[in-house]
Amino acid sequence: MSEEEKLLKEAKKLAWEDRLLHKNWKVRNEANIDLASLCDSISDPKDSRLREFAPLFRKTVADSNAPVQEKALDALIAFLRAADADAGRYAKEVCDAIVAKCLTGRPKTVEKAQAAFMLWVELEAVDVFLDAMEKAIKNKVAKAVVPAIDVMFQALSDFGAKVVPPKRILKMLPELFDHQDQNVRASSKGLTLELCRWIGKDPVKSILFEKMRDTMKKELEAELVNVTGTAKPSRKIRSEQDQEPEPEGVSEVVGSGPSEEVAAEAPQEIDEYDLVDPVDILGPLEKAGFWDGVKATKWSERKEAVAELTKLASTKRIAPGDFSEVCRTLKKLITDVNIAVAVEAIQAIGNLARGLRTHFSGSSRFLLPVLLEKLKEKKPTLTEALAQTLQAMHKAGCLNLADIIEDVKTAVKNKVPLVRSLTLNWVTFCIETSNKAVILKVHKDYVPICMECLNDGTPDVRDSAFSVLAAVAKSVGMRPLERSLEKLDDVRRKKLSEMIAVSGDGVPAVASSGPVQAVRGSMSLVEVTKFSKHDPAALN
Repeated sequence: MSEEEKLLKEAKKLAWEDRLLHKNWKVRNEANIDLASLCDSISDPKDSRLREFAPLFRKTVADSNAPVQEKALDALIAFLRAADADAGRYAKEVCDAIVAKCLTGRPKTVEKAQAAFMLWVELEAVDVFLDAMEKAIKNKVAKAVVPAIDVMFQALSDFGAKVVPPKRILKMLPELFDHQDQNVRASSKGLTLELCRWIGKDPVKSILFEKMRDTMKKELEAELVNVTGTAKPSRKIRSEQDQEPEPEGVSEVVGSGPSEEVAAEAPQEIDEYDLVDPVDILGPLEKAGFWDGVKATKWSERKEAVAELTKLASTKRIAPGDFSEVCRTLKKLITDVNIAVAVEAIQAIGNLARGLRTHFSGSSRFLLPVLLEKLKEKKPTLTEALAQTLQAMHKAGCLNLADIIEDVKTAVKNKVPLVRSLTLNWVTFCIETSNKAVILKVHKDYVPICMECLNDGTPDVRDSAFSVLAAVAKSVGMRPLERSLEKLDDVRRKKLSEMIAVSGDGVPAVASSGPVQAVRGSMSLVEVTKFSKHDPAALN
């Protein structure tokens, strides 16, 4: 027996750590082969031997000998296939070691490194995987960056956007678009297109295009034309695999019908708000001289100060903070003698609502009375700004129908008809953009308000009240309106019934389409008013 054979034989008696870290590369190589074989034979993910092996891989995958390193990756892959999510506690050190030592290796080494990353994702160590990718894309060697982008593409493609958070990937892409290596840019473009398949083109374009060079924009625009839907992920994270057994026989065929395929092709609905980080605007606002500007005697200086707030608040997501003093200032500026300043203040409020969402709820309730009162103004620019801001407050979740009941009751008693009609038009918008459960809770408060407004002396107010009632019926059916209808005269009852439409059995009900849609949909408060004003008969 040769000296080498004796060495290998004696080494087998050593502990795993001593074998795997032995000074002789052949001992290490054989140890990794044996470890891979042993892991392949383990069927219980709770096997105590797996806990013994787990801490060793951070050193073995960083082996300076290329063939040994490759065998170490084989052993890691076998380990990850045998392990369960508990192995995730070791993911950070191992992933960091792979990023540092394997992504610049031989093609086969890189391929196995990527396979290991995919298994970490399957074991639900997604955040650790993406942390490692953030480090990998900063490598000065482009050869190491491309595999990192490609494995993110593969993870997103195989597991989908519910498992692999698009937000993390979107944050990495801008610096990759400017990379000097064309292969990095090409891989980044492919990853961007895959994101579009999962979450839709608009969120990706909205967030990324402002940070891209024009040439990259044009290239992506050309390829986005052909991007539709998404492929159903074929791989599942380990916990999903364990939930239920695979269907057998006929049930397999039944479970994969056409409707399921169609559902899989639609991009996942995702809120763009969740894809971006919050931005602090209070600090920059103070530095911009906002507080001195809003007190200026010249209207142009006041407008300029508020315009700076409007601009800062136009960011997609605003970091929460103390906006109470800002809102007190805006409340005064809504009634500014200069229309341009008032419009700017109203637009700033709309942007704050969109950017802060529920964090702006208290401020929205504080500002709402003065905004509704301001609806008396007939200037189109002012009315349109108010309409957009009021709609933004509801759509962003700052206000709901339960919050605004008392303010609506006050507004519909305002002596100016325009305040009454536009307030009701806003209520129609709120009902149309609320879910059925919300309407069921509040319709008892709103139906009496509208019934009273049907007797208003102004046609626009009456028509707006009809629109609210029709929207309620459209959402929850006719039952909430039945008693109220009994109190109406024949003319009004007929008008409301026609707006809602009639079911086949002659009982008033909600039709799937019909005249009610003429005053619904995407009409703004201003458009609804114009519509009813110029052609009242069209509402019948």
